[in-house]
Amino acid sequence: MSGNELKPVQFRNPTVEDGAEIWRVVKESGVLDLNSAYMYMLLAREFSGTCVVAENEGRIVGFVTGFRPPQRPDSIFLWQVGVDASMRGQGLGKRLLRAFLQSPGAAGATTLETTISPSNDASRALFTAIARELDTAIRPTEGFREDQFPPEGDHEAEEWYFIGPYDADRPNQLKP
Repeated sequence: MSGNELKPVQFRNPTVEDGAEIWRVVKESGVLDLNSAYMYMLLAREFSGTCVVAENEGRIVGFVTGFRPPQRPDSIFLWQVGVDASMRGQGLGKRLLRAFLQSPGAAGATTLETTISPSNDASRALFTAIARELDTAIRPTEGFREDQFPPEGDHEAEEWYFIGPYDADRPNQLKP
């Protein structure tokens, strides 16, 4: 395979057995908030319908975790997206996001929500591109202020982004 070819990837909903591999991708990224392996196993088990993994040659090389906020049933919230170093630069983040919007748990959603820290230009660009593909607006609002995080964590603020409303059938027209 030449360096310009995209590696083949299969998208699917995760199983409990994928939790440790999702944790590994987060840990090795060096930039994502690392939660406990238990948390990723729990998400893969209890929120499988709103999470997606990308697999290449039997190995997890990317993931998206999310859920449907009970107080906003028309929304799907994307919590984390991660791409293994071996797959960076191939557009896998955008493909994962499209697969996430097409996952069973996202069916009928008309708004995508996420949080992005002010210094995360790559995430902002990714979600702006998805908003364009969905033919809708992207609106940042205050999410979590820096002073709300524990001082030991040295965590940057997180702005809350709303992408939508979009036609609930529109994500199914996007190619993952």
